[in-house]
Amino acid sequence: MSLVLTDPARLWFSAALLNWYPRHRRDLPWRHTRDPYAIWLSEVILQQTRVKQGLPYYLDFITSYPTVQDLAAAPQDEVLRHWQGLGYYSRARNMHHTAQQVVQEYGGQFPGSYQELLKLRGVGQYTAAAIASFAYDEQVAVLDGNVFRVLARVFGFTQDIAAPASRKVFQQLADTLIPAEQPAEFNQAIMEFGAIQCTPAKPDCLFCPLQQQCFAFQHGMVQELPVKSKAKAARTRYFHYLVLRHANTVYLRKRGPKDIWEGLYDFALHETESAELPAVAVVEVVESLGGRVATNRAEEPVAALRHVLSHQKVEAKFHAVWLQEPLPAATLAATGLAPYQAAEIEELPKSILITNYISNSGI
Repeated sequence: MSLVLTDPARLWFSAALLNWYPRHRRDLPWRHTRDPYAIWLSEVILQQTRVKQGLPYYLDFITSYPTVQDLAAAPQDEVLRHWQGLGYYSRARNMHHTAQQVVQEYGGQFPGSYQELLKLRGVGQYTAAAIASFAYDEQVAVLDGNVFRVLARVFGFTQDIAAPASRKVFQQLADTLIPAEQPAEFNQAIMEFGAIQCTPAKPDCLFCPLQQQCFAFQHGMVQELPVKSKAKAARTRYFHYLVLRHANTVYLRKRGPKDIWEGLYDFALHETESAELPAVAVVEVVESLGGRVATNRAEEPVAALRHVLSHQKVEAKFHAVWLQEPLPAATLAATGLAPYQAAEIEELPKSILITNYISNSGI
């Protein structure tokens, strides 16, 4: 599908948003800078994250790592610890890698164009467009969930926005609308409009400046647009964590690649197809690790927590196990487990699931 808007259509839309934006925009710190590093940092943090949740993380990162050189030099465990609780941890790993890439390959200066920015790890079309327009005033339109929604409703697009082929149509429309003289202001305006005016569930259509031209409003389709196919049902995984303890230490290990929470720390894990793991099975697993259970210090009840991710649900149970003696060195080498004291555990990067258990259990 090819779409080219007439000048009047382009002008009224752009003019309306540029008039609306200064009077309604939120005062956010990354809107007061042209520094591509700060802009990039905010965009990475706000992927899959609401502004209210992401703002404290942005302030923490920009304070802890004021420059891309500071972030590149930081240990990954430290970066992940600062990210803790924000979810989608691959963003943090990619962010750390990209900081090192900018320092090593670009002399500490972010690339100055959309096409060059796309060469950075973890920087896709949306992020590259945001940095290029906000930092360098390049005329390239952003396309995120808010923009998809505004364009679909106003112009009556019924294509499935989850379909890859639809992106080209929406990108073409957005590129037609963005004014050459104010690309940064326009991109900020359309995203902000989708975030606080043309919202998913309860858009403020009554006081919308685009009401008279909005296809969805005029045809009673505000709740039907945009069209988005449903994601596949999330699968359920059953995690049985063995919280192995001896004296004043607890055993944790760093999670490996190709699974959720890569690079974060958790306890010895036994994953099963069942929500239950009998006590006798717990003993067997501990013994397979070379440990000996101190039966006189058994703890009940078993703690159960649930964590829902975008593509899977984790049903976790935590079995507190006291050991008669420390785990043997061969076990530590084979499993990656290591003994930590409470103060050390606090500094380790952990998933929110592990953090919540530790907070509730008093470790």
